[in-house]
Amino acid sequence: MAHTKFKCQVLTPEGEVFNDEVEMVSTRTAVGSLGILANHAPLMGMLEPTELRLYKTESDIVRYAQSEGYLQVVNNEVLLLVEEAVAPDSLNRSDLEEKLRACEQEAERADEDSEERERHLRDARRYKAFIDVSSGS
Repeated sequence: MAHTKFKCQVLTPEGEVFNDEVEMVSTRTAVGSLGILANHAPLMGMLEPTELRLYKTESDIVRYAQSEGYLQVVNNEVLLLVEEAVAPDSLNRSDLEEKLRACEQEAERADEDSEERERHLRDARRYKAFIDVSSGS
């Protein structure tokens, strides 16, 4: 069943990653998974690392490993502002696993309630999500 299309844009600090019409956006916010269709109510949210799926049609799905960021839905347009959006085939699993181990070790060494520890834990969550995306999970 075809759905009404709407504009979706994905931006990173390096520039635009995606700008096209889609039938649905599937992502994760701080409060859980979210699917957005046309005519969605206005929404703003904080994004968590996950697999971002942009459904151009039911069978044409553009996938990214999405880092933390922000989501805005207004006037039948979706804007995702994220630190990173990486195509799954561009991910290097062994490199991600190495970065994850390093973050976990650095978090262990950092002071319990420090910003440094939180930064390493946040990076570790991103690397775990990216590993899941690289595995096709």
